[in-house]
Amino acid sequence: MKFPGKWPAWGWRGWGVVVMLLAAAGWWGWRQWSAAAQPGYVTQTVAVGTLEKVVTALGSVQPKDYVDVGTQVSGQLRELHVQIGDTVQKGQLLAEVDPTVYATRVAADKASLRDLQAQRARQASVLQLAEVQKKRTRELLALSAASQDAVDMADAAAAQARATLESLDAQIDKAQSTLAGDEANLGYTKIYAPMDGVVVSQPVFKGQTVNSAQQAPTLMRVANLDVMTVNAQVAEADVPQLKPGMPVYFTTLGHAERRYQSRIRQILPTPEKVNDVVLFTVLIDIDNRARELMTSMTTQTFFVLGRAENLPIVPLSALRPLGEGGKLYGARVLTENGIERRKVKVALSSRTEAAIASGLAAGETLIVSDGRPRAGKAGGGKSNNPSAGARPPGPPGGPM
Repeated sequence: MKFPGKWPAWGWRGWGVVVMLLAAAGWWGWRQWSAAAQPGYVTQTVAVGTLEKVVTALGSVQPKDYVDVGTQVSGQLRELHVQIGDTVQKGQLLAEVDPTVYATRVAADKASLRDLQAQRARQASVLQLAEVQKKRTRELLALSAASQDAVDMADAAAAQARATLESLDAQIDKAQSTLAGDEANLGYTKIYAPMDGVVVSQPVFKGQTVNSAQQAPTLMRVANLDVMTVNAQVAEADVPQLKPGMPVYFTTLGHAERRYQSRIRQILPTPEKVNDVVLFTVLIDIDNRARELMTSMTTQTFFVLGRAENLPIVPLSALRPLGEGGKLYGARVLTENGIERRKVKVALSSRTEAAIASGLAAGETLIVSDGRPRAGKAGGGKSNNPSAGARPPGPPGGPM
């Protein structure tokens, strides 16, 4: 039997290359099959660190003590003696409203009061004369030198004079009250600082007309910036976990690495509803004599529900609950002799990690999950647990 064609005349070198390529392909295929046949695990080296269980919330910084300084009278704002950023003392003159109208009212009130006082003096003399005539008429009646009609007329004249005098006294009291009110309004044309602090806002300008008849116009806000308050908005699901005195810290957008430590002062009982989400305001005071915090800064606030320090920190996904009070879990540790199953006690757990009270030691290799090893995870790779500090924060308002 004859085969069509002829074998290629490659020579011994060509055939040698072919054999080497076939051998390499076979070796590579064997390696792939061998690796697939061997079990692999995602592991992590146990490291000691700090774990915090926190509730997070967004907040804003506001002065704890402040006053919106307004005016009780209407008119043109004639003078502004301060501007934003000025430090003021209690009783310091801040602004002046044009006093012309109120000064003329006071002058008119004083003139009316003097007129009434003069009328009273005249009426007092009339009453005095009426009393004398009344007495004399009665004496004459006793001597049968005057009639009863004359006595009655004298009595009526004295009573009328007394009533007129009392009416003038009432008018004088009214005039004095009007004068006191107009003098108060005249005094209100000068606005003084109600407290020590800093002028943080000033929505009006010199020459502007302010109208206090419709609403009390705000000329400026004076605030004490030595103590600031964080108003944190906490979701209703997390509020039951909080209480006054609980430790809390927060960061600002401008200084994310700077932690401000404090405690909860108060949880306001009335919530706000934002986009159908019920939020409760939690107040946190912080010393600000260094003036690092400014009004309306945004904060990321962390309410510390629990803290575990200097304990092994492992991923929560590597543990399996054993149903014994919620503290005991099962773990798998990779040792030189193979896989060892352990019972571990959890001191504190967050949403993603757990602090181990007993059962694991630093440096041991924990099996996180089954599957082919991945870069940075297999063979005792380094844990991504920091040695100190909080866990990465979750969404605002949710527990970790």
